[in-house]
Amino acid sequence: MSRAEASRVKSERQLAREARRRRKAVVSGAVAGVSTAVVLGLLAVGLPSSPGWPRVRETFLSWPHFTAAFPDVLSGFWGNVKIFLIAEPIILALGLAVALVRTVKTPAFFPLRALAVAYTDVFRGIPTILLIFLVGFGVPALNLQGAPGDPMVLGAIALVLSYGAYVAEVFRSGIDSIHPSQRAAARSLGLSQAQSLRYVVLPQAVRRVVPPLLNDFASLQKDTALVSVLGVIEALRQAQIHSTKTFNYTPYLATALLFVLLTVPMARFTDWLAARAEGRRAPGGR
Repeated sequence: MSRAEASRVKSERQLAREARRRRKAVVSGAVAGVSTAVVLGLLAVGLPSSPGWPRVRETFLSWPHFTAAFPDVLSGFWGNVKIFLIAEPIILALGLAVALVRTVKTPAFFPLRALAVAYTDVFRGIPTILLIFLVGFGVPALNLQGAPGDPMVLGAIALVLSYGAYVAEVFRSGIDSIHPSQRAAARSLGLSQAQSLRYVVLPQAVRRVVPPLLNDFASLQKDTALVSVLGVIEALRQAQIHSTKTFNYTPYLATALLFVLLTVPMARFTDWLAARAEGRRAPGGR
């Protein structure tokens, strides 16, 4: 077989493989569309035909109650966003500092390393809502000079303490995932231990842990609603106020909708970053 004929056969095989992939993609899309339509159709038929549907629709899906409560719920939701925006950078800084302390092996830093281990173990073990109660009601009870008394600030502090422990472990896992040869190569180039960590290890570690960090922050955004137990007038508290007045739970649905509208784009962005990182690690990826 001549070189030209071999090239032609190879091109035909590639075209055949591409055609098979396209047919497979079309069939997969059709199956997914049909199955989705069937499930949605069953839900559309099954839910309204259930005996308790009229009561559920009146209690949870009342449009008049939704429109009446939504402005107040939206106003309170900005309080949740404010807590999130304030707590997030503090959590990042605290988590990174704790992770760095735990990676230091110098004997002189053993007390700090022990404190870092104790912090992550204790605050990861305490439920977040219980920690909010302890900080929100315990700190004012101490009557310390200069201690914050604003429930929103106290709730943010509790969230920082709780999520700082989780984020510290995420950072530490990223640092530990860097192969020791990276440090050895940096030291062979004349970099100190601190310079190796700063210029070689941390940049790679941070890129690896961005997707799990974003997952933690999606959870943080939802958990800002827990500060309502301290009396903070945020979205969940506003919904509770309206529901108490009308004995209708539709305002809670409005609150849930706002959280979903904020967390779903963050979740899709996290998936995109994870897929991008996986593509970079694949052979030939950039």
